[in-house]
Amino acid sequence: MSQKVLLSAKEIEIILHRLACQVLEHHLDFSESVLIGLQPRGTYLARRLLQLLESDYNVKNIPFGLLDITFYRDDFRRGDKTLAASTTEINFLVEGKRVVLIDDVLYTGRSIRAALTALQSFGRPGNIELLTLIDRRFSRHLPIQPDYRGRQVDAINEERVKVCWKENDGEDAVYLISN
Repeated sequence: MSQKVLLSAKEIEIILHRLACQVLEHHLDFSESVLIGLQPRGTYLARRLLQLLESDYNVKNIPFGLLDITFYRDDFRRGDKTLAASTTEINFLVEGKRVVLIDDVLYTGRSIRAALTALQSFGRPGNIELLTLIDRRFSRHLPIQPDYRGRQVDAINEERVKVCWKENDGEDAVYLISN
C-alpha cells in the first residue's frame, strides 16, 4: 500500500480561506443562509469554515448545523457491518433558506443524495449548494456536482482519498492511498 500527500496543512489552510471567501461572496450577510456539515467527516470542514467566517471575516450569527444521514443511505442495510449513527444538530428550520451542505469528499454522490432526503425533515430550502474539500470527479454514480470545491482529484476506483483533520487525526493533510 502506498500513500501520496495530496494536500499539506498549509495548502488546506489556503483552500479553507478561498472557500470561505467564495461562500461569503455569494451569501454576504447570511441572513437567509445556513451552513450544514454532514456527519461525521464533513463536520470538521464545516466547523473550520464557520470559525474562519466569524473570526477572519467578522460574519456573526451564522445558522450552523450538523446532519446525520446514516438512516437515509441506500446502503444502510446492505453490509455486514452495522452503521453507527451520529447526532443531527439542527435547531432551526431551513424553510426558504439558502443551504450550504458541507462534506469533506465528494465521491459517488450517494451521501449527498441521502443528505438531500434527510434535509427535508427540516423544511423546504429555497436553494441548496454543495461545498467539498475534495471532488473525485471520475467516480460519480449520480449527477451531483459541487458549487464550491477545494481540490479536484482524479483518482481511479482502487485508490482512496483520506482526509485527516487535526481535531480528529492529529494532523491536517489529504492523502491518496493506493493498494
